[in-house]
Amino acid sequence: MKKLICVSMAFGAAFAVSQSAVADDMAGMKMNGTMTTSSASSSKTALTDAEVKKIDTASGMVTLKHGALQNVGMPAMTMAFKAKDAAMLKQAHEGDKVKVRVEDVAGTMTIVTMQKQ
Repeated sequence: MKKLICVSMAFGAAFAVSQSAVADDMAGMKMNGTMTTSSASSSKTALTDAEVKKIDTASGMVTLKHGALQNVGMPAMTMAFKAKDAAMLKQAHEGDKVKVRVEDVAGTMTIVTMQKQ
């Protein structure tokens, strides 16, 4: 009986400690799922200035001369990216100034948002 009580107390203490850690991790979150810090929300939606250099509809790739992509830790450069969908390829033309959001999608740098300026 004493073993059962000791084991129960140990599990209870471990649960209390784990719940305390979860509460600390969630201190900056609103319960609707948004973060209260502006840097977290701005990095999730930030768009980067870019210029369309080339569009390859066969491969679904767009070559961009872009500014620093902070969310993926990439400095400014010219590079080809996979377009999230074919509609992006039809909307953009070589020489267009655009704003983009690039994300790592399953290991492939992908343009998930592209807006003409």
